[in-house]
Amino acid sequence: MKIILSLFTFLLTTLLFGQRRDNADQFQTNDGVVTIQPIVHGSLVLSWKDQTIYIDPYGGVERYSGLKDPTLIIITDIHGDHLNQKTLDALNTSNTTLIGPAAVKEKLPKDLQSKTTSIDNGQTIVFEDIEILAIPMYNLPESPESRHPKGRGNGYVLKIGGKRIYVSGDTEDIPEMRNLRNIDVAFVCMNLPYTMTVDQAASAVIEFQPSVVYPYHYRGKDGLSDVEAFKDLILEASVSTEVRLKNWYVD
Repeated sequence: MKIILSLFTFLLTTLLFGQRRDNADQFQTNDGVVTIQPIVHGSLVLSWKDQTIYIDPYGGVERYSGLKDPTLIIITDIHGDHLNQKTLDALNTSNTTLIGPAAVKEKLPKDLQSKTTSIDNGQTIVFEDIEILAIPMYNLPESPESRHPKGRGNGYVLKIGGKRIYVSGDTEDIPEMRNLRNIDVAFVCMNLPYTMTVDQAASAVIEFQPSVVYPYHYRGKDGLSDVEAFKDLILEASVSTEVRLKNWYVD
């Protein structure tokens, strides 16, 4: 009876909360399929072979219902929509490695600090055949008083099965993003007053031309950014980038 009740509870939870995220996409790599699951705002999950990677887990543990426990958690910055302690505490991290900038590691409780490898802008580490390059993410003009000063947080380029996946984190239209090349999948933010305008994000994408781009992290003080306008700008530029629009704010 207890087994049946537990199964029912699991299925009900999956049904109720699984609807709080958009559908996953899959990409073929040189070594298996990588699945990309949007969660909410700047949070997503990558699944590849036996690895499950949570990026900036946020929004409550219910949003991750039905997904495998993380083998790796990657965090971009210290703000609560990226380093969300409530969500981290509710996840099963007993077999998890964490990666993030030093500023993130300093804010974690000691039990998670012991599992965390800090990485600075420009550094590369390898985790279970996944190459992780930390690149800058910051506001312009550069200022120590800015919401996102250069050097504190990280964007990332993950090389998974030969595919290069870029996660912008909270950044403006910086040269380090524009200078990216050979990106297969990109997640690019666009929300004022924290990151970029839609026009800035589109201009940067038109320059570095990822094969596929997902606008994400597009909720700002005045609501959601116009991602359809972003898509139109990319189409008008006649570049080869495919824009995929997902609903990062299902509820």
